[in-house]
Amino acid sequence: MTGLDRRPVAATDTTLPRGPLAGFAAGSLGMGVWVTVPGLLLLYFLTDVLAVGPWLAGIALLLPKIADVVLHPWVGHRADVEQARRGDRRRLLLLGCALPVAFAALFAVPGGLTGASAAAWVAVVFMAGNLLFAAYQVPYLSTPADLRIGYHERTRLMAFRMVVLTLGILLSGLLAPLLTGGDAATRAGYQRMGLVLAVGMLVAMLVGVAGIARLRGSAADPTPAGHGGWRALRTALRDRQFRWLVAAYLAMSTTTHLVLAGVPYYAEYELRAPGLTTVLVAAFVAPALLVTPGWLVLARRVGKQRALLGAQGAFALGSLVLAVGRPAGLPLLIGAVAVLGVAFAGMQLLPFSMLPDVIRAASAGGTGAGTYTGVWTATEATGAALGPYAYALCLTVGGFVASTAGESPVQPDAALAAVRYGFGLLPAVAMLAAVLLQRRYTLDATARATS
Repeated sequence: MTGLDRRPVAATDTTLPRGPLAGFAAGSLGMGVWVTVPGLLLLYFLTDVLAVGPWLAGIALLLPKIADVVLHPWVGHRADVEQARRGDRRRLLLLGCALPVAFAALFAVPGGLTGASAAAWVAVVFMAGNLLFAAYQVPYLSTPADLRIGYHERTRLMAFRMVVLTLGILLSGLLAPLLTGGDAATRAGYQRMGLVLAVGMLVAMLVGVAGIARLRGSAADPTPAGHGGWRALRTALRDRQFRWLVAAYLAMSTTTHLVLAGVPYYAEYELRAPGLTTVLVAAFVAPALLVTPGWLVLARRVGKQRALLGAQGAFALGSLVLAVGRPAGLPLLIGAVAVLGVAFAGMQLLPFSMLPDVIRAASAGGTGAGTYTGVWTATEATGAALGPYAYALCLTVGGFVASTAGESPVQPDAALAAVRYGFGLLPAVAMLAAVLLQRRYTLDATARATS
């Protein structure tokens, strides 16, 4: 089935109860730690604590994500097989709850390792963690397509998830730098941070598993799901609407992870205040706690597609302000980061609620939801790798000097320019590409009218 041959999406008035919704959303609290902390600190951990050159550090973060391009669709296939055989995807979710172990190990690099050997440790553990993350994330994000709910209720479900995910991103983004030791971060500090946050991840992810079970009990679709598998993978890749949505999301994911990776560099080398890392993270993430209900209302009024285009445009404009750097003044720069945060909230809520629209339009019973979601999460993982890698390339071109903890090498002017333009100008260009791609997606009006 292609994007030109789609089944109508049946309307439904099913409203999900708040209790199971909150339980489902809690799973994102743990996932938010994995999404945020490696993206925020891992590149910096490699270059400024473990003395890994920026080009090698970029490779160490890129290779595990390249593997995700294969691993995530395979996990999606397994999720569909589980759904067909057992009627749920619970076993994969429970396997994914081992993710906190990998998270702790990621920052527990043995004391004698620096340079290339430290990069190898991080790359191997990161790959294992990404596989466990996929085992949890794919069946988790398949839930909206598995349920008997409509266009607007999918947005409401994902709004609950977005608020809690934002809370996880905010808490981990604020706590992680503090737990490492702040301006005096050490290897022991990073190890302590990994252990503390891993405990919180485990609790939240287990609550999420229970929440999904309750949602399925209240609104599971009675239509039996097929195996999906490789036939569903071919269907997904041939689905024109899905391809454009995924392509746009790849650009968005790359851009947001690029910005996240650049935060500690921008704070230290452009603003000359490493402690501002926490302030910038808060300015980027905190607005989502306030504006997510607003994005939900806007999506109801104008549709998810138009609301998303607005979010993308706002992100591009805010990024251009950051490219100006210190001359713009600290208040304006923090305000620009807050604009990015408002846009980020929309870019998390809207695409993730559009994905089940695509799945349900391709198959009334959500057949192959795991496979579609596996491709989607592989795309997200690719963006999470390309963003830091693109920023690492900027640093490399500028001649950035790597160091170990406690060292403060003098950076050349070209490296300082790379820090600024990589954090501001490059994200604006990438987000404009997302806008152009997103305009090719045309399902939203039909999905909204038939729900």
